[in-house]
Amino acid sequence: MTSPTYILVHGAWGGAWCWRDVATELDQRGVVWKAVDLPSSRIGADPTTGLAEDAAAVAALANDEGPYVLVAHSYGGAVASEVAARIANLQRCIYVAALVPSPGESSTDANRRIRVRTQLDDAIEVDGEFVRLHPDKAADALYNECATDLAQWAVNQLTTQTLASFRSQRESENARTETIYIRCTSDHAVDPRIQQLMSEECDFAMSLESDHSPFLSHPSQFCDVILN
Repeated sequence: MTSPTYILVHGAWGGAWCWRDVATELDQRGVVWKAVDLPSSRIGADPTTGLAEDAAAVAALANDEGPYVLVAHSYGGAVASEVAARIANLQRCIYVAALVPSPGESSTDANRRIRVRTQLDDAIEVDGEFVRLHPDKAADALYNECATDLAQWAVNQLTTQTLASFRSQRESENARTETIYIRCTSDHAVDPRIQQLMSEECDFAMSLESDHSPFLSHPSQFCDVILN
């Protein structure tokens, strides 16, 4: 049996850079991987860029026979849910502290199923058709279990995110593939109660003692989980 290629889908304000340490781990373990840069998170993005464009970017990476595994973080969960049905030979979709909207929902709708304020909400700043994170508050929201220098490095990489991406409604139906949800128990961005709701709609779920970004704070443990 051919080993799968792991397609890594980052969350809002991020980029393929966020998988830096996971990429090193996967390379050492002989795992094939690809990482996307979502259009809605790119500097200079068109303000209308939304879920459809992000899903298309992921679909473009699935350009051979596979098999594939999608690993989707935070807002990337909406992207993976939108694109999963288009990827032939998709073995499973792994959601990490992710928003998993139902068909007809946006990621914002999914996040509002439980009205609870997080440190991420405190960090958000709206600038016209874009959303950015206050640099002094982003570390506590996203990287609270990372070393200070690592957290600062990550904060320095953060970009703006289009409002359209959060507001775009999912149009695809559920893919016929296995779904796994990884709940991050020390998350300051997506409340664990929301993660619990999301996980109940997946085939399997597990918990990881981590902040919102285990790919940086606990990369080796994170790889153990997604590969096993």
